Amino acid sequence: MSAPNALATRRFNRRDIVRASAAVTAGLAVAGSVAPIVRAQESTSVTLALDWYPNANHAGIYVAQERGFFADAGLEVEIVVPSDPTTVLQTVGAGRDTFGISYQSEVLFAREQDVPVVSIAALVQHPLNSLMVLEDSPIQTPADLAGRSVAVTGLPADEAFLETMLREAGLSLDDVELINVGYDLLPSVFSERADAVIGVYWTHETILAEREGYPVRYLRVEEWGVPDYYELVLVTGESVLNDDAETVRALLGALQQGYEGAIADPEAALDLLIAESPDLVREVELEGLDLLMPLWTENGTIPFGQQTAERWDDFGAWLKGEGLLAEDVDVAAAWRGDLLPMSSPATPGAATPEG
Repeated sequence: MSAPNALATRRFNRRDIVRASAAVTAGLAVAGSVAPIVRAQESTSVTLALDWYPNANHAGIYVAQERGFFADAGLEVEIVVPSDPTTVLQTVGAGRDTFGISYQSEVLFAREQDVPVVSIAALVQHPLNSLMVLEDSPIQTPADLAGRSVAVTGLPADEAFLETMLREAGLSLDDVELINVGYDLLPSVFSERADAVIGVYWTHETILAEREGYPVRYLRVEEWGVPDYYELVLVTGESVLNDDAETVRALLGALQQGYEGAIADPEAALDLLIAESPDLVREVELEGLDLLMPLWTENGTIPFGQQTAERWDDFGAWLKGEGLLAEDVDVAAAWRGDLLPMSSPATPGAATPEG
């Protein structure tokens, strides 16, 4: 069998390094709907820092740029691919970048360290993290992990995910063998050094594994006791919210249009991504897009970007219960749900964003 390609290694570095750093310091509602155009009062230049190199999660951003949705909203948007992704929350909090992409947990960790960042939209409505095993593994549920080995990166959040999944099955971390493999997650399960691995995205690493000739299965963390959370969020600084909320609304409206465009024509969106990041493997990203697009808008039942108090409160309480977040962190201050331009989902009974 061939070794995992460079994309797998780079993917692990991106996700895990950003998470470690923060701990220390879709479319529109439905295809065919049209977002109300929100325009900044004057032409405004802003920066939007990505969480890493352009990939499927960013499809709607590049569609909004290419199709002029940002320009129509009165914005000149510079998309920044950071040389050091661990600094995105710090640069946004300090005002050196206007907007940035990060993770729900990392926003809370940053605010614990008095970094004044606020989540203004959810890019991905559900966790992408998962526990993965080879397809022929006897492990079907977390209960089957008893007496087996699990490869981990060593990051506290991933071990907390595993501990919660085990607790749901009446087990504890004492019932498994943890193997700290750093970022060599896929090789550890391919070589059967470990029976399972946690910390991989079911929208990406599972695809890479299949391409390398290793069929796999996965357990999504939120289906086994971990509170549902937003994998990726768009953030800005408190000062931007206080001084220029109209620019925030204008950007969000353009992004809603961009993600709607990506859902309507993923092949065209992928062309834009590959133009920005030629190292991407088209087939991998296209398959990833197919998995991600339903997560942007709950299959078209909610507006792109929606966040709710329940999701933030439950996940914040879980982090505090696991000892990962200080009790005095104000979770409600970490996000805003009232800035999105609204559209009317066509699905009967669809939810609307909470303020």
